[in-house]
Parts: sequence; C-alpha cells; structure tokens
Amino acid sequence: MYAIIVDGGRQYKVEEGQELALDYREDAKPGDKLSLDRVLAVGAGADLKFGTPTLSGASVTAEVLGTGQGKKIEVVKMRRRKNSRRHTGHRKMFTRVKIDGITS
Repeated sequence: MYAIIVDGGRQYKVEEGQELALDYREDAKPGDKLSLDRVLAVGAGADLKFGTPTLSGASVTAEVLGTGQGKKIEVVKMRRRKNSRRHTGHRKMFTRVKIDGITS
C-alpha cells in the first residue's frame, strides 16, 4: 500500500517503512510521532482512491529519526572587469522521518 502526500508544497509517494527527508521542523525531536493529514491518494495496485483535492479521514503517521543538512549550494557572484566578487554557501535543513502507517 502506498500514499501520495503533500508536505511543504511538494508531493511525495510514500510506503510503510520508507525513510524520507521532509522540510525542517524546529519542534520535532527524535522519537516524536508526526501525523501527515494532506493525503492526495491511497492505494495498492489497481485499487486506488483519489481525493478532491485531499482524502477525508486519510492520514500517514511517521516517526522522527532526526535532523540533518542537505548538500552545500555555492553561490558565486562576479562582475567582470570590476574586481567585485562574492562567494557564499547555503545548506538547507531537513527532518528525516520513517513512515509507520497509512490509514485510509
């Protein structure tokens, strides 16, 4: 069984036991349970239910494993012949979760 959920403006196809990196949540501690209620579709094989736009009563529960940082994105700004250069970096935070269950 799998579900399609929305979190942070992005859609994810999730299954039970899958690990997933979601948007960073400051209040989430390792071991906490999350309930993701914005479920677009739930199904297994040919038996697939769609919502308009979300399914009422459907939810996905997940356990927080921890937080982390993504790959470094380097930003370089240079203006030619002006001796003007800027070099900065950014690493986006994420929350790693493990999908425990899908209810429809």
